[in-house]
Amino acid sequence: MLELTKNWVIFTDLDGSLLDHGTYQWDDAQRCLNRLLFHQVPIVMTTSKTSAEITSLQQDLGLWEMPAIAENGAHILLPTSWQIGLHSSLSPISLTYPDLCQQLNVLREQYGFPFYGFSDMDDAAVAAVTGLTLQQATLARQRTASEPLLWQGDAASLEMFRKCLAQKKLSLTEGGRFFHVMHKDVSKGAAVNRLIQHIKSNIESMSRRSLATIGLGDGPNDVSFLKSMDYAVIIKGPSSKKVTLSPFGGKEIYYTQAAGPAGWSEGITYFFGRYETGLLD
Repeated sequence: MLELTKNWVIFTDLDGSLLDHGTYQWDDAQRCLNRLLFHQVPIVMTTSKTSAEITSLQQDLGLWEMPAIAENGAHILLPTSWQIGLHSSLSPISLTYPDLCQQLNVLREQYGFPFYGFSDMDDAAVAAVTGLTLQQATLARQRTASEPLLWQGDAASLEMFRKCLAQKKLSLTEGGRFFHVMHKDVSKGAAVNRLIQHIKSNIESMSRRSLATIGLGDGPNDVSFLKSMDYAVIIKGPSSKKVTLSPFGGKEIYYTQAAGPAGWSEGITYFFGRYETGLLD
């Protein structure tokens, strides 16, 4: 097996990145995935999906026994083997899903905001708006700390909605399909930073190789964690939602030509082709 120069950890968005936006398949990334798994490079799902969805996908993709970040940063999922040296929860936010939905309902009744969320839908309705199967929609509705919304108003009412949420210590972020509401202190970036600090504290005591992170995403809700990466990949998405990232700290940013899992593979190939020659051969 090739000896790597660094302890690489990959943080990746799912829909529109590792998974195709329409089909949720990952065929175009499979070869890269196989090589990364062969060399035991951790791949951390960093997603708006629920813990239940992540567990199912980890089995499908062969990513079991790896950390993951669920519901846009509300939860950090750590397998037992990754809990060494952990003295407190990495997911400290305590806002419950029923409380969140209740606050959203109050705002909708008070101001007439034009939205509906997963809590307003049954499994069949979620399947219809997402393209998921009924079984997958059931997992998608097992939410604990965030609510995806379909917004049906204009930009002005959206901005008013955002301000009302802020008064309730809630935030709004935009994903590939939905807006997502959660506690103001929740974000992919905050969760990734906590997980990186945990990983560093263990790697530095067990390995002579330094940690290096690669992040891949395609949506506005990915920017917060891509800023924390040593190497960032912006995967081509819908033209109306082009994501850009300002250069930061001399770190490298790569914009893919391909979308979805093909773009994911392109970004991985770009950086590993430069810094770990032979890993993907």
